[in-house]
Amino acid sequence: MNKRTFIKTLGVGMASLPLSNTFSSAATRDMPAIRPPLIRRGDTVGIITPSSALVDDKGYSIAEDNFKALGLRIKWGKHVGKKNGYLAGTDEERIADLQGMFSDPEVKAIVCLRGGSGAARLLDRLDYGLIARNPKIFLGYSDITAFHQAIQTQTGLITFHGAVANSPWTPMVINQFEQLFFEGKSPTYAADQESIRILTPGKAEGRLFGGNLTVLTGIAGSAYFPDFEDSVLFLEDIGEEPYRIDRMFSQLALSGALKKINGFIFGKCSDCEAKNPDNSLTLEQILDDYIRPLDIPAYQGALIGHMDEQFILPIGARVQMDADKGSITVLENIFSKR
Repeated sequence: MNKRTFIKTLGVGMASLPLSNTFSSAATRDMPAIRPPLIRRGDTVGIITPSSALVDDKGYSIAEDNFKALGLRIKWGKHVGKKNGYLAGTDEERIADLQGMFSDPEVKAIVCLRGGSGAARLLDRLDYGLIARNPKIFLGYSDITAFHQAIQTQTGLITFHGAVANSPWTPMVINQFEQLFFEGKSPTYAADQESIRILTPGKAEGRLFGGNLTVLTGIAGSAYFPDFEDSVLFLEDIGEEPYRIDRMFSQLALSGALKKINGFIFGKCSDCEAKNPDNSLTLEQILDDYIRPLDIPAYQGALIGHMDEQFILPIGARVQMDADKGSITVLENIFSKR
């Protein structure tokens, strides 16, 4: 049996895996993609808080308005609203909501209400076999990065990095949601040329991985940290001073991840200015130090991050990036027939 056939056999076997079993990222490098089915207006979307709880109650009405505008029904997770310190309930409650939505046949897509903190606590306890058997659209960003990488490395399911349910969804976000999840059409991911900073010109192809820099580096060394061979890496963050960003890029470099990627995209780092600018590197200097020497296509300024106008990106899908145009193009079908 050759390697590719063996890996495919492993993918099929995911359905019978016990809860505690996980694959290393190296073992899942060639795992066949699992594509979620499209949804229709009138379908039910499950909303969960798998990381932190809402700071106030305004987010519930924002979420309701977002999905009402799209003609979708909402099913709230049983434990949404619970609090356990900075977490949205106990680990067991958050796992129950996440896995309950994947196993519920009424629920056609899952959207996280917010990010926050605490996702990594659950990764070793999720039933990835259950998730693989019930593929659905799974959407969120920030701390949800940990779930995106874990689900991708353990099942091959394409998930989506983008606005959470309590974000104020702009017309651009709603339009991308409709194009992707109703029509199965990948939108043009391109920012205004004036907002793009080219680090290294050119085009690159690869599987799309990434998300929040802090969360991604937090799972480095685990089975849920992707094998970045033949990939395009995108990153964003919020509230991190340059010296901390520098430290996290050092971790990515020392892990060997940066040497493997074909292309690099940086979105926005909100509130990441140094408290003492005269005694600090800038974000641009840090990116230049770590990314330019790789001599791969790279740019900064994509609509990715803690902002209202942000892309909905398919994690695990094969894409082409163009650093000169500041664009991302999906190269494959990322949905299955319903």
